[in-house]
Amino acid sequence: MIENTPISPRRRVLSGMRPTGKLHLGNYMGALYNWVKLQHEYECYFFIADWHALTTDYADPSLVQQNIREVALDFLAAGLDPALCTIFVQSHVHQHAELNLLFGMFTPLGWLERVPTYKDQQEQLREKDLNTYGFLGYPLLQSADILLYRPQFVPVGQDQVAHVELTREVARRFNQLYASRSTPALEHAHSDKERLAAEISQNAVAEELLPEPKVLLTPSPKLPGTDGRKMSKSYGNTILLSDPEPDIRAKLKTMVTDPARVRRTDPGNPEICPVFDLHKVFSSEEVQQKAAEGCRTAGIGCIQCKSWVADAIVGALTPIQERRRYFEAHPEEVDAILNDGAARASNSAAQTMLPVLKAVGLR
Repeated sequence: MIENTPISPRRRVLSGMRPTGKLHLGNYMGALYNWVKLQHEYECYFFIADWHALTTDYADPSLVQQNIREVALDFLAAGLDPALCTIFVQSHVHQHAELNLLFGMFTPLGWLERVPTYKDQQEQLREKDLNTYGFLGYPLLQSADILLYRPQFVPVGQDQVAHVELTREVARRFNQLYASRSTPALEHAHSDKERLAAEISQNAVAEELLPEPKVLLTPSPKLPGTDGRKMSKSYGNTILLSDPEPDIRAKLKTMVTDPARVRRTDPGNPEICPVFDLHKVFSSEEVQQKAAEGCRTAGIGCIQCKSWVADAIVGALTPIQERRRYFEAHPEEVDAILNDGAARASNSAAQTMLPVLKAVGLR
């Protein structure tokens, strides 16, 4: 049964993350850190995008379930609270696929081919055959993921704005094609269920069937990996949220620094040093000043500088790892959270799909 859920006084936010295994510091600072703050201000839906994982890893899905679990643990460890937000797995809410199918009926191929990441990803992942319908269409599945929950905002970094713009175009086209056809008359409703469907449909049309979401630009600090490039699993340069302290310190000891500091006595420039980029994110202002001054004057060596940033990162990750150990020891709680999240998400999705299906001539 579809519940007539009261409209939340808080504006709604939605975002998701592909399950690629344990999350790293780049995932945390690029998304999770902001999500944890947003859950106190907005009605938030956060999901694990397992169907999206298959767009590139369809040939070997053996790790999908394990990776879903790892991401769920990291979500909870980072501080997402099921009492404050809805956490669920994408494939547990079938309406994602249903709305994606409907969008595919009217979305021009050119819209998908011009998405900036389409060619970029094919170039970066040459070892995989990505000349597939699923990979071409993944931005449309993203649009369905978003519009299914009618959020006001989608939190993204600047590099993802194009994906939200596509979603806005899809919503606009859907509304232009179908909005006038979606409203069942209340006078023809013969049951409570039909009356509820009519009320939901009329409300949706008054506000537009699928409102265009806005971008909520969230801060995403520069976070280099141990080789100086962007932190990414594909580069093998990550520090995981779940890495034990000895591993964190060992990884940081190998991290590249200012190439001008060949010898211990050579002065350096902290502004071009990847280690100092980590200081800017995790260290106190006092430590940052001390590290910057020591680098410029050759008063400290790179080993000392790395030790200080390791202290800061270990300190930031300690409470996260404590929460992770708790949920690892209580898998039944993780299952309950995901099941409850899927039920809540399904209820919200069903309220969107009632007028949508009516609009396209389906029941």
